[in-house]
Amino acid sequence: MKVNSPLEVYKHLPQTNCGECGEATCMAFAARMIDRSARLEDCPPLLDEQYRKKYEELRQLLAPEVREVVIGTGEKAIKIGGDDVLYRHQLTFFNPTGLFYDVWDTMGDEEIAERVNEIQGFKKFYVGSFLTPDGIAIRSTSGDPERFARAVERVCSITDRPIVLCSFDPAVLEAGLRVCSSRRPLLYAATADNWQHVMRLAKEHQVPVVLSAFGDLDLLKSMATTFASAGIEDLVLDPGTYPSGKGLRETFENFLKLRRAAILEGQKEVAYPLMGVPATAWLMYEDELTASYWETVIASMQIVKYADVLLLHSTLPSALLPVLHIRDTIYTDPRRPVQVEPGIKEIGKPDASSPVFVTTNFALTYYTVESDLASNKIDCYVVVVDTEGIGVEAAVAGGQLTAEKIKDTLEKEHFDVKEKTEHGVLVIPGLAARLQGELEDVTRLKVVVGPQDSGRIPKWMEKNWPPE
Repeated sequence: MKVNSPLEVYKHLPQTNCGECGEATCMAFAARMIDRSARLEDCPPLLDEQYRKKYEELRQLLAPEVREVVIGTGEKAIKIGGDDVLYRHQLTFFNPTGLFYDVWDTMGDEEIAERVNEIQGFKKFYVGSFLTPDGIAIRSTSGDPERFARAVERVCSITDRPIVLCSFDPAVLEAGLRVCSSRRPLLYAATADNWQHVMRLAKEHQVPVVLSAFGDLDLLKSMATTFASAGIEDLVLDPGTYPSGKGLRETFENFLKLRRAAILEGQKEVAYPLMGVPATAWLMYEDELTASYWETVIASMQIVKYADVLLLHSTLPSALLPVLHIRDTIYTDPRRPVQVEPGIKEIGKPDASSPVFVTTNFALTYYTVESDLASNKIDCYVVVVDTEGIGVEAAVAGGQLTAEKIKDTLEKEHFDVKEKTEHGVLVIPGLAARLQGELEDVTRLKVVVGPQDSGRIPKWMEKNWPPE
């Protein structure tokens, strides 16, 4: 992105403040363009012919430094790339690293079905959403185009997840494309030996393609220039993933060099998403646990520095969970605390005798409290106060959690504690104990102080509930 302030974007907008974009002013819309929460096409006047020049100028200025590439079609399609910064605190990272787990064409039909269902069925609930792998990488281990095509057909019949077709033999890739080109698979890969054939396939089928040059960044750049000049710009660069020793260090350095060249030096020839192949760990280690461990280590390193898509093998939970978690952490927007909607939540089936707890809308706090209550089968109400995504202790100190805000939340939700319950009691967190007196004054309710840690609520309930 060549602009970094709303004022620079505003200069290219119609400046009519028409409100058709949903914002009160063009400046407000410009601010949303900077943080990518709005698109150029959300401004209808800008699409008029009279603003064509401004539209084109803005499109160029707002384009991310690293090209966005789409793999797949429909709701399950994913975008990779599209970043503008080297460090997430400078803005944020967009488009989380795509995680593709492999099947291979020498597996039987039932084996393929079992593994694909294992991959697409894996999910972990974490801070309000499910963490899941993204797609299936189909490897040709037979070298037989027809066998590969049957494996692709089998996978496509089971899942609508995005697909990567993996072979260095253009005839094998072409057989796979005959089955699934309409699903926009990613081709892996064009090399120094096969690039002309693979380029023809990518152009003919209009699909994204990986360019692979192990350890040779000059060759990678040359291939990217050649493909781009032929009109193929949905490219992914694979500089090679070595699983150990000096090669592993060179892998790390090559990823850094490519991303720095794209963002800091403006080298458009290499401004494409990067692919890592942590599955190469399985070439080095025979023991399953050791190979899985090193695959996870390499994947974690590449997610942090700057892989946009990964090819993986291990589906052990001990390998899947760390990879999914580190991806979620790196791609969480550091500008905004993770929040849940404020309001009144019901846990279980609360009735007039159930307690009414208070907490904040910081997602990690809320889901911890919810989990502790639900797992202990405590039917209750939870008053979730909008603290701008800040936890209890910091929100009390910073003034985001106050007696007035708790009262406002109850009133906004039309939740009358005296009518809704037979006890008329609010339970506030122990970390918010200092609000007790003021809260009793403003709400005219009895307020009791609960434990500091929601994990201790069951024990606290034994001694303190029902209230006297």
